[in-house]
Amino acid sequence: MRTFIVNGTVVNADGRADADIVVEGERIVSVVPRVGGGAQPGPDDAVIDASGCFVVPGGVDAHVHMQLDMGTMTSSDTFETGTIAAAHGGTTTIIDFAEQRLGGNVLAAFEQRMAEAESQCVVDWALHQVLGGVNEQALIDTRSLIEREGVASIKLFMAYPGRVYSNDGQILRALQMCADTGMMAMVHAENGLAIDVLIEQAIAAGNTSPEFHSRTRPPELEAEAVHRASVLARVAGNAPLYIVHLSSSHALREVTEARARGTNIFAETCPQYLHLSLEDHLGQGWPNGAAFVCSTPLRSKHEHHQADLWEGLRIDELAVVSTDHCPFCLREQKLANGELFNKVPNGIGGVEHRMDLVYQGVLAGHISLERWVEVCATAPARLFGLPTKGSLNIGNDADIVVYDPHKTHVLSAATHHMNLDHSAYEGVEVIGGVRTVLSRGEVIVDGEQFLGRKGRGRYLRREVSQHVR
Repeated sequence: MRTFIVNGTVVNADGRADADIVVEGERIVSVVPRVGGGAQPGPDDAVIDASGCFVVPGGVDAHVHMQLDMGTMTSSDTFETGTIAAAHGGTTTIIDFAEQRLGGNVLAAFEQRMAEAESQCVVDWALHQVLGGVNEQALIDTRSLIEREGVASIKLFMAYPGRVYSNDGQILRALQMCADTGMMAMVHAENGLAIDVLIEQAIAAGNTSPEFHSRTRPPELEAEAVHRASVLARVAGNAPLYIVHLSSSHALREVTEARARGTNIFAETCPQYLHLSLEDHLGQGWPNGAAFVCSTPLRSKHEHHQADLWEGLRIDELAVVSTDHCPFCLREQKLANGELFNKVPNGIGGVEHRMDLVYQGVLAGHISLERWVEVCATAPARLFGLPTKGSLNIGNDADIVVYDPHKTHVLSAATHHMNLDHSAYEGVEVIGGVRTVLSRGEVIVDGEQFLGRKGRGRYLRREVSQHVR
């Protein structure tokens, strides 16, 4: 049986068309312009009427943290609940992380993470490899993951000493490996050593409220780290470099200037930096302000960061919008260690809302419809080696979202599907919403009904990207 998606407007990153899509098995087999009469389903074919809707590629969220073990607690979404939420929000592919911490083994960390995810995910998934202890054996093992497991990217941290922090020499060695292999190096760019000094000083002065999470991680220290990472990438042989969760105008300028110097650099931002602020959210004090503690932190609404980030997305200075989805329940987890900003686990839940929140930028005139598709689906698929994802082309996986631009709904913990007792976007009314979601040709969301099943998601062996040079 084939599935026909008819009467919608098909939107890819390179344009839109009034066309019908034909799916057979797991793949798109035809995209038929309606100017010539459109596709003609037979009596045994399934038909999805997308009248009045956009038909877009399933979203690719390249930065999530499902059931992340923080030592004393674990992020509240499992791979099952988190991917169900992703599906409801129109995301059909996630990339999570296997995390080697200081003193740990890369291959053991990868195998453990595979075991956690493979029987749970309801959408397709892949893994980046975190290097928290860069040494000769770790680099050898990481190289082996390319052929062995189809892992095409690593992540390095310039923050969090004692757990996953890497110094400049370690980062240089890892970037040299990436320059040699073509692996993408994702970097958490904050000057962690300087931040720790500011945290110590703030606490000593009695400044412990949530807003000091942001005030002790100033944008200058994000920008400095981006600059340093870009220099090291060039010295390493112009390694592919990807700055994660970029939150400030200062850091964006460093990305733009590095690119002008010929650096092979890309960057993502996240919905929280486009919609939330230090004053209105972290500034709520206890207990609600704890819900908005994430790193990099929310920035001041008085410094034009949000406007600059939207402009960066518009002109391709920022390549991707991911979520850095890392949810913690407010009462049981965010506040478990008392009212000290540096004891609150970092993270905001948003995997379900990314497509909707970025679409608000289309309505506001910040970005085009095509650019919405590009930053949410096409660009992350290209940058992270997923050639059959992120676009509605013949031969690609039939990951398809029927998106209703006229739907209005209010984001709330009462209605979201994330395993989370609060919403960072509580009460926000959005225009536009998912109506139907197909993952590899199978309808897994229809209206508010989830039709998928635990474990149906497929692990994706990724290629070294051909789009990073």
